[in-house]
Amino acid sequence: MTERGDDVRQQLRVFLVDDHAMFRAGVRAELSRRGDEPDEPGVPVEVVGEASTVPEAIARIAALEPDVVLLDVHMPDGGGRAVLDQVRRSHPQVRFLALSVSDAAEDVIGLIRAGARGYVTKTISPDELTAAIRRVADGDAVFSPRLAGFVLDAFAARPDTPVADPELDQLTNREREVLRLLARGYAYKEIAKELFISIKTVETHVSNVLRKLQMSNRYELSRWAADRRLV
Repeated sequence: MTERGDDVRQQLRVFLVDDHAMFRAGVRAELSRRGDEPDEPGVPVEVVGEASTVPEAIARIAALEPDVVLLDVHMPDGGGRAVLDQVRRSHPQVRFLALSVSDAAEDVIGLIRAGARGYVTKTISPDELTAAIRRVADGDAVFSPRLAGFVLDAFAARPDTPVADPELDQLTNREREVLRLLARGYAYKEIAKELFISIKTVETHVSNVLRKLQMSNRYELSRWAADRRLV
């Protein structure tokens, strides 16, 4: 945190990483609004930068050295995991809080094992997100309520090195996310809304998954995903 004078509270410097500009704008507005309220309890939160791609995020985080990075999980070029892995090598003091639409086991456990201090979903309220940022900055581990017990169970039950799954490894992060929502019974329109992508893009991802897994319909995909506990 940086000092701005004896009569001003310290600022928590936050960096946003997400490939959706509208989502970044909304988070920035909510965090800035709370930082501008003099009666708001806790250390004010200041958004000092943002990035929409992995390379841009790595470069700008290294230059700005924020206290906390809000990190989307699924983006091209390796996603949030790639950002975390690269930045932690040179700037281990930067703390990461994953902020994702996904609550899948491989996403949560993968980011936490890579060094993220917490993982919350995008359904979190602005007040809860602000509190989570402050807690992560203080060194606490923070999870959305539903994920807390799940994370403990997963670390107790799973080995440190996940079992390889050649079929699953063929799929990109985005394809896995589309598959997971499809297996939960989401319609294409609902998947598009959930992931902030077009229906046409959803259709393309589904076609790619069907081709890679050599399946013919969504029902086979749903059974396949359920067998691997991706749902």
